[in-house]
Amino acid sequence: MAFLCQRDSWARQFTTRVVSCCPVQLPTKNGGKKETLQGFHVILEDTILFPEGGGQPDDRGVINGLPVLRVTRRGPDALHFVLTPIEPGTEVQLELDWDRRFDHMQQHSGQHLITAVADQMFGFKTTSWELGQQQSTVELETPSMAADQVAALERSVNDKIQARIPVVVRHLAEGDAEGDGVRSRGLPDDHSGPVRIVSIEGVDANMCCGTHVSNLSDLQVIKLLGTEKGKKNKTNLVFLAGNRVLKSLAQSHANGKALTALLKQGPEEHVEAVKRLQNSLKQLQKNNLNLQRDLAVLIAQQFKSSPARDPVFVLHRKDGDSEFMNIVANEIGTEETLLFLSVGDEKAAGLFLLAGPTEAVEKLGPRVAELLEGKGAGKCGRYQGKATRMSRREAVKAVLWEFINHGGSEQ
Repeated sequence: MAFLCQRDSWARQFTTRVVSCCPVQLPTKNGGKKETLQGFHVILEDTILFPEGGGQPDDRGVINGLPVLRVTRRGPDALHFVLTPIEPGTEVQLELDWDRRFDHMQQHSGQHLITAVADQMFGFKTTSWELGQQQSTVELETPSMAADQVAALERSVNDKIQARIPVVVRHLAEGDAEGDGVRSRGLPDDHSGPVRIVSIEGVDANMCCGTHVSNLSDLQVIKLLGTEKGKKNKTNLVFLAGNRVLKSLAQSHANGKALTALLKQGPEEHVEAVKRLQNSLKQLQKNNLNLQRDLAVLIAQQFKSSPARDPVFVLHRKDGDSEFMNIVANEIGTEETLLFLSVGDEKAAGLFLLAGPTEAVEKLGPRVAELLEGKGAGKCGRYQGKATRMSRREAVKAVLWEFINHGGSEQ
């Protein structure tokens, strides 16, 4: 038996009864971190909430006000995951998250249309598809797709949308000969009962369990965003359908207005304005690098020209990089001087370099990294790495002087 959501994709509210309610754990992610929710699987006599399948994500909604966090299929049943138990036999009111559902209907029906027309026009078979949160992809069995083919496909699918072609759902008995010529990638192993056929009149007929629009005009418009290289000589065609196109257009318009205000140039001049800024930035970075090099040499020369040079040289600069530190070390020389150089935030993270006699650096390097709560590695009299607590530079300085004062041994 098909669920009510499959018999009537437009139903938004529904009254039914609870058949069973069992405790269960739901693995999930919260901010990228894995966690397990303790809850209950509720099975209803029927449901308007679609369980994931056919490439379409599951629906969201509420049962008597309780949020349904996941809907999955097990055999003929839809399992609704909720955090609070509901007594079997209870009459309940289901309410559907319609915005999510209608978005999925537009993307899924859009995929059927794109798949059918791409096959008819170019012989490109669809091998899989993905309904993403922002955009969707159709995987086509072709190593490439030319820009003019993408443009022609986009014109054709939108012509069919404007033609207001009906989308019809039928249920055939399993083994019915009428289903023999229908496009399909196979039924689930645990499928039983009638076979569901989704037809775009005169365009396509496909076995599918998902929810769909009733007329191509419900799609409003399809925008093909281009292609990406797929796996095993396949091509991923990226698309938006329906309200996603409108949202994308609104976002692009808002971005264009913001860029116009920032660049003081109209939309048609944004690209050239950004190119000029990039060129200016590259030149500034080059000039800054040259100045950093000159400064490193000057600092080293000042130290070397001092009549009484300390055996320990310590320097920190907020701006700088590894190259700056290595230039200072090269110019000063490390045969007789122990150098502790660092760049970055004075109290947070940054880079450090310990340079000097090889034996001293080998002994002190790991200790310096430990004090700065960082990691590093070294060879040939240099130990450099990343630090998370630059605020402990004075502690490092004390360790270096203690090493020198005790004749080259750690205390």
